[in-house]
Amino acid sequence: MNEVFKKESIMEGDHLLIVLDNKRTYLVTVKRGEKFHTHKGFIRFDDVLEKHYGETVLSNLGVSFFLLKPSIYDYLSKSLRITQIIYLKDVALITAFSGIGPGSRVIEAGTGSGALTSVLAHYIRPSGKIYSYDVKPEFQEKALKNLVRAGVADFIELKVGDAVEGFSERDVDAVILDLATPWLVVPRAYDALRGGGSFVSFSPTIEQVVKTVKALEDDVFIDVETIECISRRFKVKEGETRPETLMIGHTGYITHARKVFKE
Repeated sequence: MNEVFKKESIMEGDHLLIVLDNKRTYLVTVKRGEKFHTHKGFIRFDDVLEKHYGETVLSNLGVSFFLLKPSIYDYLSKSLRITQIIYLKDVALITAFSGIGPGSRVIEAGTGSGALTSVLAHYIRPSGKIYSYDVKPEFQEKALKNLVRAGVADFIELKVGDAVEGFSERDVDAVILDLATPWLVVPRAYDALRGGGSFVSFSPTIEQVVKTVKALEDDVFIDVETIECISRRFKVKEGETRPETLMIGHTGYITHARKVFKE
């Protein structure tokens, strides 16, 4: 039985993930008449425009590269980094604990490079909104470039402001913090959240966590939990399978909770 597969053509102006192998990938914009140079030769974008996602293209040296449509996580890993980026393992848990989905309204503070913002926006499309706060407008100006490249800028409102002073939004579904002093923002998050809404905070040190958990318990949040996610990659090859020699160890702690009403 023959199967018919949908083929999506690569168009000028598209973002494209060019893959040589697991460690060498490149996120580029397709521009007619131009070339993309690698250590394995250059790739003519005019040749790419004749292809579909999932196919291959040869460099001028005859080396084969795969052509893929970028995922939201490709945009995350290739973000312009102006602050320390949150790793994929942490982003996945933060998103899951937030409970967000299409139509959700979410407050994020701070914006940083916009990497986490991009992923959150991806999940609340097409009718949700991310309100992303940062005290540094220069960070948001650069983050906007990442958001536009990821195709999610229309779902995000960038706001210059100090989260400690509070948020203008009310009845949001989640408040997500990546700040130096999240415990100071807990009362502001409580005011902004709807009943049952989710609070999620990412902190690199346990001292931050202790203060944040106490603030959550004082402000009538329940289901308070802190976890650390450690991810270990494996080298998988017949007769040689084992954990990789190097790994990313501690990155941070994730504290999450739910708002309930005070009696």
